[in-house]
Amino acid sequence: MSVYLYAKSIILDEKEVQNAYLEVKDDGTFGAISQEKPTGEIVDYSNYHLAPGLVDTHIHGYASHDVMDNDFEGVKVMSEGLLSCGVTSWLPTTLTDSTENLDAVCETIGQHAGEESGAKIRGIFLEGPFFTEKYKGAQNPKYMTDPSVEKLEKWHQLSNGLVNKIAIAPERDGVKEFIEFANSKQIHTALAHSDATYQEAKNAVEAGANIFVHVYNGMSGLHHREPGMVGAALDLKNVFAELICDGHHVHPAAADIVVKARGAEETVLITDCMRAGGQGEGDSRLGEFEVIVKDGAARLKHNGSLAGSILELIQAVQNVVKWGLVSLPDAVRMASLAPARSVNIDQVCGSIAEGRAADFIVIDDEGHLQATYLDGVKRFG
Repeated sequence: MSVYLYAKSIILDEKEVQNAYLEVKDDGTFGAISQEKPTGEIVDYSNYHLAPGLVDTHIHGYASHDVMDNDFEGVKVMSEGLLSCGVTSWLPTTLTDSTENLDAVCETIGQHAGEESGAKIRGIFLEGPFFTEKYKGAQNPKYMTDPSVEKLEKWHQLSNGLVNKIAIAPERDGVKEFIEFANSKQIHTALAHSDATYQEAKNAVEAGANIFVHVYNGMSGLHHREPGMVGAALDLKNVFAELICDGHHVHPAAADIVVKARGAEETVLITDCMRAGGQGEGDSRLGEFEVIVKDGAARLKHNGSLAGSILELIQAVQNVVKWGLVSLPDAVRMASLAPARSVNIDQVCGSIAEGRAADFIVIDDEGHLQATYLDGVKRFG
């Protein structure tokens, strides 16, 4: 028997349906949406909004675990914990590391993906190692090299085809050939940790790159005579711009500039969260580096650089609404539909649509999470 959830609104891809009923079928999929009261069991969320489960396409760790630990039991803990962040789909994200360690992580996730019982693994994001030392951020420069088709092919094979996003610096040698190869494997190339000129970034996009990773952070800035990576992220057509909206990485006004340039359709809210997420303040680690978490930010102990974040994706939704950048429905889309589209997984997540797995969240007017549902079953809240 179907269950019907009544809500103040239901947030869809192109519109918001007010005072409506959402059918959740007994097989765990979405049914129809109606404004007429149906017969059957009704769950009353009349003070709240129903929205698609959030999609985090850039997250390294959570709940004291990290993807680079190469421990799938830890990945399962992350997957469970992410339900409390409103996330129902995600891409486990690696760091710049040795080829051997990246081989091992790709193989482990490739072998075990699907065994997680919380937020669903929809691919793997390889953040590096083909970066530029000048904008290394919290990435380890000793492993940075030019892009290698051979390495990507091996990671793709070891992961059973799960690798679907890789970040590179567009000024390195061999970028065009690398991006063309990635495209042939349906792997999306993102641009990051780079001192590239506007033209170098544009060349990479023309070759097929489509995502700018955590815009402003780890990239050449905007100058009126050399627009750099930031200028390219704002100006080029048909690309997605990631933002870390924790209030530490990017000033709200700078985030507003990205949203105005790209629109909610091409602005992707991410967390870049590391293992300290959900753990409070204190000492932590990111790869081989010691980290201190204080005042809501994670920083490298040795130089004070931001070391990813402890942001939860639902908090990013709340922040962009609170900062007055977008409406609640658009904030939700920036954390669900846009990220899903950026890596071409929007046919399986990021939307409330009939026949899809009923992965969704219940939120209030400010975006505070009330409940998370996975396959039609309430799993958090």
